[in-house]
Amino acid sequence: MWTVLLLISSNVFMTLAWYGHLRFKGFPLWLVILVSWVIALPEYALQVPANRMGHGQFSASQLKIIQEVISLVVFFIFAMIYLGEKPTLKTGVAFMLIIGAVVVAFWDDGKIN
Repeated sequence: MWTVLLLISSNVFMTLAWYGHLRFKGFPLWLVILVSWVIALPEYALQVPANRMGHGQFSASQLKIIQEVISLVVFFIFAMIYLGEKPTLKTGVAFMLIIGAVVVAFWDDGKIN
């Protein structure tokens, strides 16, 4: 559970670092990059322990798949609330296909781990 909570927290920081500046297009690019790096630092401080603690309970591939799904969920929420973007049918179908990939990744001889 700690692994997933740390991954969620790290993805919130990274989403802010990567996309938070889109509402501030009037600022110079160098400043946006600097602020993004400052915001991203806690992401690394959370991501590394999450992966270290989770490895063994999950394979490295499973950790990456978990992280990607969390990243997409965090981004979809961020895009709706912060950027005011509405989800579309295409993005919904794409997300469901990714969830299907997660099920396949965790499938083990007819049962889900």
